[in-house]
Amino acid sequence: MSIAKILVVDDDPSLRRLMQVTLMEQDYEVFIAGTGEEGLRILTEQSIDVALTDLHLPDFDGIELVQECRKQSPGTEIIVITGYGSVAKAAAATKAGAFYFLEKPVDFDELQILLEKALERQQQNLELAQLRGRLAERTSYFNIIGRSKAMEVVYEIIEGIAESEANVLIIGESGTGKELVASAIHYRSHRAKKPIMQVNCAALPKELIESELFGHAKGAFTGAHAEKVGLIGRAAGGSLFLDEIGEMPLELQPKLLRVLQERVYYRVGSEKPLEADFRLIAATNRNPFDAIRDGHLREDLYYRLNTIEIHVPPLRERPEDIQLLADHFRQRYAEQYKRNVSAISEQAYMQMFNYHWPGNVRELQNALERAVLMCRGENIEATHLPLRPSTPAPAIPVTAPSPVIPVVAATPVIPDPLPMAAPLPVPPPETDFSIEELCNLIVDKITEPKQGAPMNELFSQLEVYLARAAVKRTGGNKQAAASLLGIYRPRLYSLLRKDDALPKNASAEEDLAPIASASR
Repeated sequence: MSIAKILVVDDDPSLRRLMQVTLMEQDYEVFIAGTGEEGLRILTEQSIDVALTDLHLPDFDGIELVQECRKQSPGTEIIVITGYGSVAKAAAATKAGAFYFLEKPVDFDELQILLEKALERQQQNLELAQLRGRLAERTSYFNIIGRSKAMEVVYEIIEGIAESEANVLIIGESGTGKELVASAIHYRSHRAKKPIMQVNCAALPKELIESELFGHAKGAFTGAHAEKVGLIGRAAGGSLFLDEIGEMPLELQPKLLRVLQERVYYRVGSEKPLEADFRLIAATNRNPFDAIRDGHLREDLYYRLNTIEIHVPPLRERPEDIQLLADHFRQRYAEQYKRNVSAISEQAYMQMFNYHWPGNVRELQNALERAVLMCRGENIEATHLPLRPSTPAPAIPVTAPSPVIPVVAATPVIPDPLPMAAPLPVPPPETDFSIEELCNLIVDKITEPKQGAPMNELFSQLEVYLARAAVKRTGGNKQAAASLLGIYRPRLYSLLRKDDALPKNASAEEDLAPIASASR
């Protein structure tokens, strides 16, 4: 492991020297500077890991120096050293990008702890950036085709949780590739050398699914002429993928829950306990809370399933992947059917870009298979695509959707109080308002309170209206809405739960849409 490089910027020569000697004794490589200008020069010449800088320098204001350091060396963590009475300014420096601040006189034990934490965060940020770089360079990930920001989030979550034993619940519309995500989790884990057993809970009759899952003893029922191992037994050491878990018979769900809790199961017609050694991955194409409300999924089973929750985006939310997927399927089916189809015309691409894809990737795959078969030349034309012109075709965004911070810990999905339709386009304001200016506009519109009237809890209303506007702007994608507002999803859900208590003032919501936009 390389030696960490520390930069000390302070105009006090004695403190500068003391810090240099002390830090060198801790096996750091130390650079010193007496002015902000000198410190910035060292930053450009050396790969500094952590910069320790005084707030009061002869040539630089502390806040400005922090901002300039972030510009010149984004990977460098900054710890601000401040004298008595400057704590408020030091806190402002952390908002400007500093990692933390330390008061004078410097406690070197405390400084050592801060340096270790700063270096740890720097290493985590570096690894995350390297991972994102690797994912951005590839066009596929364990047979999942796509390099959009939305899919990079999915890949990052898989990378983060694959090696664990945690249960995973994959949520996504039909045709989005949930089974491919399940396979990627399995083959990225330490269970990859063992099988992944898959069962579609909606495809098997209720009478057969228990036997298929648990197996049965010989003579357990009419027609059971031999012992059957079952998918749980066959998945020993590997993974079990239960697709469409919301369609599993209700009477079977408590048995599955006991297996997950006790790691023991029984074959149908047998009282012999067997060890259950598998990693459970489940999937559903509907909101789990809708399934719970409708009586299709037990709530206790849901909370056991979704230790980790992965949302697979629909194709309409990753339009930048359409060309990549189309080329992949064109090449596959041209080889399969031995057709000399080498390209897709611009008109065909435009038709695909302007289509809503209700069937998602599966529909795109079927469309390209048909196009290859119908094509009589080398190019697939728009006429070869079986796309219905009457299908709604929302505008394709020019830029990729903003990446969201992957959350490994499971977060329950609150029933959606808002319509999930795509948001209406909001015309851009003629003037780019700052957050402060928008707040001034809101306060200017508030009517003076009348004496004796109940207090108007403006802050509570603003929070809820902001949450509502953000969810509307992101088309119902709550994780993206939370990221847009810079809050965690549980906080967003809490605000949305308050929504029913406030008046549904459409104009207020629309007025706040620019604030949600400006907060990005």
